[in-house]
Order: sequence, then C-alpha cells, then structure tokens
Amino acid sequence: MMLLDNIGFVANMMSFVVYFASVMHFDLAGAATNTTNFLGTAFLLTILGGFISDAYMTRLNTTLLFGILQLLGYLLLILQSHFQKLQPQPCGESTCVHGGKALLLYTSVYLMALGAGGIRGCIPALGADQFEQDDPKKSSKNISSFFNWLLLSITIGASIGVTIVVWVSTNVGWDKGFIISIVCCFAGLCIVSMGKPFYRVRVPGESPLLRVLQVLVAAARNWSVQLPTDKHKLYEIQDRNVSPLTEQRLPHTQQFSVLDKAAVRTEGTKKQGKWRLCTVTQVEEVKILTRMMPILLSTIIMNTCLAQLQTISIQQGALMDPSLGKFDVPAASIPVIPLVFMSVLIPIYEFLFVPVMRMITGHPTGITHLQRVGVGLVLSAISMAIAGAVEVKRKNEFNNHNHLASLFWLSFHYAIFGIADMFTLVGLMEFFYSEAPAGMRSLSTSFSFLSLSIGYYLSSAFVELINSITSKLTSNKQGWLQGRDMNKNHIELFYWFLAILSLLNFGNYVFWANWYKYKKDGPIDEQKLLQPDLSVTMSMTSQQTISTSEGERKMEQN
Repeated sequence: MMLLDNIGFVANMMSFVVYFASVMHFDLAGAATNTTNFLGTAFLLTILGGFISDAYMTRLNTTLLFGILQLLGYLLLILQSHFQKLQPQPCGESTCVHGGKALLLYTSVYLMALGAGGIRGCIPALGADQFEQDDPKKSSKNISSFFNWLLLSITIGASIGVTIVVWVSTNVGWDKGFIISIVCCFAGLCIVSMGKPFYRVRVPGESPLLRVLQVLVAAARNWSVQLPTDKHKLYEIQDRNVSPLTEQRLPHTQQFSVLDKAAVRTEGTKKQGKWRLCTVTQVEEVKILTRMMPILLSTIIMNTCLAQLQTISIQQGALMDPSLGKFDVPAASIPVIPLVFMSVLIPIYEFLFVPVMRMITGHPTGITHLQRVGVGLVLSAISMAIAGAVEVKRKNEFNNHNHLASLFWLSFHYAIFGIADMFTLVGLMEFFYSEAPAGMRSLSTSFSFLSLSIGYYLSSAFVELINSITSKLTSNKQGWLQGRDMNKNHIELFYWFLAILSLLNFGNYVFWANWYKYKKDGPIDEQKLLQPDLSVTMSMTSQQTISTSEGERKMEQN
C-alpha cells in the first residue's frame, strides 16, 4: 500500500516547486515556501491520524478515511491542472493566483496533505501490531525487520514517482501525472483493505492525550503533597480486569519525580477522580513521552537540511546540464539517485549489516535505535558540506566559463543524504514504536513525521531569517538567498551554515541519547491489546471457543 501511495506523494514532493512556479506562476521563493508548507502540514497531520487511531477508530479504518480525503485532493488538482480557465495568468508579481483559483489550489493541496498525513500516522503502527509481543527479543527483531522493508517499499514507490510520474507531469501534462497518482493511491487503499479479515486489530482505547492531561492536572493539584518515601504506596490498579484499557503495567522510575504527585492519595478528599489521582502506569507513560521529546527535537535540523534537497537543490538542477546521452533528465527526478542507493543498501543492511552487528553487540537489531539515528545525523552534516562545494563548482562553471555543469554533480550530496535518511527515519520509527506505551503507539510513531514537519517549517523560517540578517551585512544589501538569479546569490554559504548547525546539533543529540533511559515493560495483556477484526469476529462467533487458563483469556479461531 505504501509503495503505491508514495508513487504520487513523493513525485509531488519533488515536483510541486516546479508546478507552483510554471503553472501557478509563483516566484522562486513563493514556490519553495508553498512546497515546504505543504510538506510541513502533511507530516504535522500525522499526529492527527495517530491520535484518532489510538483513541477512536482502528488503524485500518483511520487509514481508509484519510485515504478518501487524499483522493478528493487529487481529483481537485486534476481539474485545475487540466482546465486553463482554472489557472492564473502570468503577472510578473510574486503571487499571481487569487480569488476562487487560489481557493481551489489550496483546498486541493491541503486535502492531499490531510490525507497523506493521516495515512502515515497509522500505517507503521498497523504493520508493527501484527507481530507477537510475548518474546521481547524476537518481536524486537521482527519489528525492526518490518520497518526496514516498509522503508524499502516507500523507496521503490518514490523511485517510480520521481522518474516516471515526474517525467509525465513535466513533458506530457500535469493532469496526466496527477491521474497516475490518484490511480496508484486508490489501488493502494484497495490492497490494504483486502487484509481486513486477517489483521490483528488493536481495540481503540482511552484518548492518549487525555491521559497525559490528567497526569499534568493531578500533579498540579497535588503540588503541595509530600511524596511517600516508599514508592510502593503510590496508587496503582492491581486487578487487571478493573481497567481493560490499560494494557501494560509500567514499573516506577525515579526520573521526573514531580509527576509522581499525580499518583499520591490525598487524605481528607472524599472523591478522587481521574483528574485528582492517576495510576503509576499512567504517570510513567507521561514520563516516557517527556524523555522522548529531546530525541525528537534533536532530529529537526536534519529534516531542515532535507527540505533544501526538495526545493533549492531542484532549482539548482534547473540551471544545470540535464542531458544523459540523448535523454534530458528533469531536475525534479535527480532525487532518484539516493532512492536507488537506498533500494540497494536496505537489503544489504537487513541481510548483512544487522546479522554481523548482532553477533558483535548481541543486540536483536544489531545496533540500538538511537545509535542508528546518530549515524544519520552525522551523514546529513556531511551532505550539506558537499552540497555547498557543488554549488561553488556550478557557479564557477557558469560565471567564469559560460558552461553548464552536469546535473549529476548533485548526486553526491543526494546519495549521502539518502543513506542518512535510511538510518534515521527507520531508527526513529522503531524507537518511537518500541518505547511508546501500548495505547499510544500510533501517536508516538507519528512523532518521527512530526520532526519532518517542524524541519520543513523551520526551513521556511531560516530562509527569511538568513535573508533578513545577511541583507544588512553584505555590501550590496542583498541577502544570501534573495532575488531570482541563483548565479548571483550565495546558496553555498547557506548550505555550509546548515552543515555547521548540523554538527552542533549532533553534539546536542549525543548528550540526550546518553541521558535517555530505555523503557522496561511490565507484563502485556496481549489479548486485550490486540484482537481479530471485530466485524469478522462477530460473524464467526460460532467457530470460536473461549477458554480460561491461569486467569487469562485466550481466543482460538478455528
């Protein structure tokens, strides 16, 4: 499903900057900003998809709901790109689209963002839920393998998108490219829905955000209460059947002890509801999310660097020699190079690197999740440094020799960043899924996409900030990234600024990664956490036997 969905989504990630500039007639800065805003919104809305699938709907049904919204967005894009009456005329200003045409454009784009974001907030957790949790080492190995194959599927779909779909869009017609995208998206939804009778489906529980808020409110209301010296006196539900929504018992930890006040019974209070008294497990869930935040924030700069590869680098490519023999490669297709690297390296990582490292370290996944993320952060800094050097060469060739440098000079920093993404994105998804409380796994997994979202928004802010500051420092009073002529500005300095910032950020990340304490699970009631799809279960009740053994219910479906 994700392979098919990414054919259209990633093609639009790479080509929207061209679509906005050539069809909607934005200037270069406006085209880049609209692209990063679209991507930032899409990845921000993964939080919404994760939240809904944890609290109100199954992950599959949430996926299908947001998939329909994405189809509607594609449909509106097809209409506007096909009929010239719905497109603006060139005006020579920074923005030429106004009124109803602007409304149609932004409605279609952000419906796509809503749909794509919601899907990505559910699918990783839906896949990982299919593995048994009884054996932690085996499940950790299987889930890690699943996320590697998920990334490979995404990569293959993206490779098709940035080659075939981008070429069709730029050479045949934008409407034709969007038609391919909507067909692939619809096919993906059909395929994932065919698995409905077979999925292990997590029963939606209490709102994870509500549980977090209850702990914060209870801790604030009990601010003056003294913590007991014996932590066993903190409140916890011992009977598992009392709270069927609590799938795990999390042991008490010493970090953030101020939150423990939410689990202290206060004397003289007749009624202690959920907003006054919370369980130790509920408090520990909030502690886990709090410990995750520095890790999440430490990956934002890398995603700011990624935004440059999807905006500025593509605009660079438009000013380079695109010829490959007799074939001209669209600038928006250059990201296929890191995707090819990833398609080759992911199986090598899975079948060679992980087994070798597993023998050395004894860790089920070869290296820890946080070590994997750290490797990606270092590589992203190297990629930005090389990007700056390539821009120096491109400008030198054009300004001093009146010659266009080959488009394939961009492949060096694209390839290195592709490898970085292979390490970091999967490492984050594994980390957030494995460490999250059982009732918050969709929401937590979407945090890896939240980092992408903030990175894209930060990119837009950096462009404005850098222009504002450097315009006051340069002799010609023009910022590094201002103007329409890329041969006269200083993109290479912006790249090197990001490289230095990435190195400083890596030092910050190392501190927080060493500080982080991995979660230690209590027993998991697997039967309450995951059940067969309820609609199928009801129709097959006559074929089921329910037995009770040692106080725990187990379901056998014949």
